[in-house]
Amino acid sequence: MTKPTNDPAPRYARCIEASKRVRWEIERDVIRGRAFDPNDAFLPAGLSLVDEIPFLDAAQRRRLGQVQGRTYANMFGLVERFINAKVLELSRDYWLGDQVALEALVRFSDEELKHQALFRRVEELSADGMPAGYSFDADPDQVAGAVLASSTWAVLALTLHIELFTLEHYRQSIAPQADLSPLFKDVFLFHWKEESQHAILDELELRREHARLTPAERDRAVDDLIALVGAVDGILQGQAAADTAYFVATAGREFEASQVERIGQAVLKAYRWQYIASGVQGRFVAVLQELLTEAQMGRIVSALEPLMAASRPVALAA
Repeated sequence: MTKPTNDPAPRYARCIEASKRVRWEIERDVIRGRAFDPNDAFLPAGLSLVDEIPFLDAAQRRRLGQVQGRTYANMFGLVERFINAKVLELSRDYWLGDQVALEALVRFSDEELKHQALFRRVEELSADGMPAGYSFDADPDQVAGAVLASSTWAVLALTLHIELFTLEHYRQSIAPQADLSPLFKDVFLFHWKEESQHAILDELELRREHARLTPAERDRAVDDLIALVGAVDGILQGQAAADTAYFVATAGREFEASQVERIGQAVLKAYRWQYIASGVQGRFVAVLQELLTEAQMGRIVSALEPLMAASRPVALAA
């Protein structure tokens, strides 16, 4: 019998093929004996939004972008803790069945463990080249435990959101920017190569989970997703405050209280843009619109609108 055209099996197989083709190692392929140059920018201004702070000079904007870049790597290390745990949990469904899907998820898990090690390495290199005093206070295990208490549908939807915006950040902002740190760009180039497969698997598993839920369970899962986004915003608020304090303490100049407040607002806005608002578009929205009712989508939109409005980048004059 011919399999239906919407059969997901070939997509799992293609993810395996791509995983084998792009396989890389941290030190051999990414780091290659390099260190971060303090004169290089990490994140493009389209993500860091540092150009929206007019009283910072070019060097200060670069340093604030480096602080954000350090946190950017740490945030990915954080979320990949719960992503990996969920992938391992999902793999159980295939232990005695579809071995192609099982291999795809095992490879996914292996790559996520490697990514966590990569971002720990980025933190070590960042610490070597930046002043003491930086802190990233969110505990990956505690955050993962809290996230994994939510429904599988909500965790998969959040994961799809994260991995889709990861791809878009690299394609649209990091890759085209010629003046960024070559090492920082390579970290996210190699990360992107494997995340491209992960986003496909996220969507396949989300659709599989969605199909097995009752309408009432789907409705509760939407509430879980909204709560998870709120929890992410709580982490961002805490880290924005910590990064602002670190930057102000190490910037080499005095700031007025109103300027410190403005920097803090800008950093939080950038983090909400990076980790929430920039992902609420394109494929992610299309998938949710296909899966959810109009009322359910309306609840998500209503919950996200304040964060979307608070993070919308300013169109700066040329």
